Amino acid sequence: MVMQSQFISLPNMITLLRIVLIPVFVTALIYRRYDYALGLFVVASTTDMLDGLLARITDQKTKLGAFLDPLADKALLLTSFILFSVYGWVPKWLTITVISRDLIVTLGWFLLYLTSHITRVAPTVIGKAAIASQLLLIAYILVAINVPSLPDEAPWTAMLIVATLTIVSGLQYVYRGLTQNEK
Repeated sequence: MVMQSQFISLPNMITLLRIVLIPVFVTALIYRRYDYALGLFVVASTTDMLDGLLARITDQKTKLGAFLDPLADKALLLTSFILFSVYGWVPKWLTITVISRDLIVTLGWFLLYLTSHITRVAPTVIGKAAIASQLLLIAYILVAINVPSLPDEAPWTAMLIVATLTIVSGLQYVYRGLTQNEK
């Protein structure tokens, strides 16, 4: 009974909606419906904020939600960066940086779990800033594609900020993981 109510909570349903929107977003990009892609990305990004806020306000935080929310974020961002790299909208090195950081953090979490049975790694301010900067960069690129008066390419400064925050947050998670066993 508890599992069913955890699954059908409103915050979890919103997170599941974000996951379902990802293939629709990809389809919009593939068929060059960039206006739809922008709208879908805005909806998906909004649900990211909304599900966590609702879970806290309604006291409906669940283990499933704690697992699905970052998974949905990663799926949306990694999918976006891969496609944007293929289309030449972001440089490949930036996509490799984003993917590498997520792989390293995930592998680190898995090793931490195997060695010390820690199942939850709390997000950091820098980690949240990295995700926010990635979302903003993707959003800017989609807006620029849809609004011809904006520059087509994302500004290098924004890409460098994304890369820097992504690398620093990755290093921070690695450091926290390595020092976790010392506590």
